[in-house]
Amino acid sequence: MTKPSLFISDLEGQVPEIPADSIVSRTIYEDEDSKVILFGFAVGQELSEHTASRPAIMHFLSGEASVELGDEAFTAGPGSWAHMAAHLPHSIRAHTEVRMLLLML
Repeated sequence: MTKPSLFISDLEGQVPEIPADSIVSRTIYEDEDSKVILFGFAVGQELSEHTASRPAIMHFLSGEASVELGDEAFTAGPGSWAHMAAHLPHSIRAHTEVRMLLLML
């Protein structure tokens, strides 16, 4: 049974350390309709081009990264937000240490 609420006072603190040459992830919420994952990227780390079977939202909490969504390229920083349709090719490369929230819908 899904809890009726969840409150996290320090979202970035859920991934306090990011080891060098690593990408860490932590699922912070999941139910039958959605999954929320907090990612931490070390400098220079990347998720190469891939797709997801469902729509998703990326919300960048800290750091700077290059993001490719289909044929478009962006620089993401704190507060950047992106919606992706299902099956859209996308990739991320961290220029600095990055913390990103991924909401899979």
